[in-house]
Amino acid sequence: MTRINSVNENGQEIDPKVAVSPTAPHQLADLLQEIQSQANAFTNGDSLARLQLVDSARALVRAMETPQEAMLRACWAEPSYFAVIETCIDLGIFRLIAHTNEPKSVADLAVVTGASEELLERLLKHLATMGALVETGLNEYTHNGLTKTLSLQRYSDAWPAINGSTMGPVYALPKWLKENNYKSPTEGKNCPFTMGNKTEYSFFEYINGKSADYPNLGPQFNNLMSAYHQGRPSWMDKGFYPVKEKLITGAKSGSEDVLIVDVGGNKGHDLEEFKSKWPDAPGRLILQDQPHVLKEIRSLNPAVEPMVHDFYTTQPIKGARAYFLHSILHDWNDTICQDILKKLVAAMTPGYSKILINENVVPDRGAHWQATSLDFIMMIDLAAKERTEKQWHNLIESVGLKITKIWTRIDSAESLIECDLA
Repeated sequence: MTRINSVNENGQEIDPKVAVSPTAPHQLADLLQEIQSQANAFTNGDSLARLQLVDSARALVRAMETPQEAMLRACWAEPSYFAVIETCIDLGIFRLIAHTNEPKSVADLAVVTGASEELLERLLKHLATMGALVETGLNEYTHNGLTKTLSLQRYSDAWPAINGSTMGPVYALPKWLKENNYKSPTEGKNCPFTMGNKTEYSFFEYINGKSADYPNLGPQFNNLMSAYHQGRPSWMDKGFYPVKEKLITGAKSGSEDVLIVDVGGNKGHDLEEFKSKWPDAPGRLILQDQPHVLKEIRSLNPAVEPMVHDFYTTQPIKGARAYFLHSILHDWNDTICQDILKKLVAAMTPGYSKILINENVVPDRGAHWQATSLDFIMMIDLAAKERTEKQWHNLIESVGLKITKIWTRIDSAESLIECDLA
């Protein structure tokens, strides 16, 4: 009988049975109690309990899953799941299943799509095991909420956007770090993104026309960003940031006065939301972004004024009440962020203007997986990062600003960092 090596590289004796035993079974009783309590709270109308319930359910799976099962899930199930979803997006499978409440057979789907029936059987079986479809019979499937979501281009664009830009760099990360003495990348043209895609272009150059295999990366990425922000608690909601007290009260109301400049604001989702929630707020709302982004806007609230602007250049709007940046600074290293912020500092009116930064603030302990995983995507694609509170203070204070307060809600992965001139 072959003896399995049970000594690790530090010479420690490790019982091989640990790999096929539940990871943390001692947590089971407490987690079940938490889940029951949170389920009761959710049933009774506590919306925050849903997030707590999801986290507890994940913790339960991690506790009772064996290390071997976790390994196989990470190595086999999840990478193949990503690839199968993109394939089925290309074939239109999700649209075909979502458009009717009647189950669809693999044979019928094969006729419509032209894909082989044998291949579709394999694809759909894996989608069902991973929760993207519901298996109703032998080679027969119907939809759930995820199926319906994937039938909409705004959401399905995430898969080609990530596959065309980020998946290769993700797998290149270990090699890049090894070749660079295990130090975080700091240059967008020398990072896992350039290695994994075998390109000399930076992320934003690449997705905006430099990828031959994925020519639609720019619009697909913009859809991914709009989907990413949907449904999240918004800084302008009551109970998050006190908009009336901190922004509207004392704001100038002349015809040329500007209330908010949304710097790098993409298609204007934030300003449109602001106008819908605070319709009587005084002042103009200015949306700034690159020409190719603004061209993609199909409709925009007339109260929002689009303006072509590159945030590396001088800010043309002087003395606005607020300069707003949503998920901008996490795209750049500290040096570039300083340049971006200095352009805004130069435009601010002391005692009146402020900068509002809507970003993740990664806690020192108990960080959420959305923040930690996004931190790696920023590292891989852009040689940038999600910042901790200390890192935010260091960055903001280095350009003559001070953090007035960091506003956070328990049900939000993002915070609003309010900054004034120091």
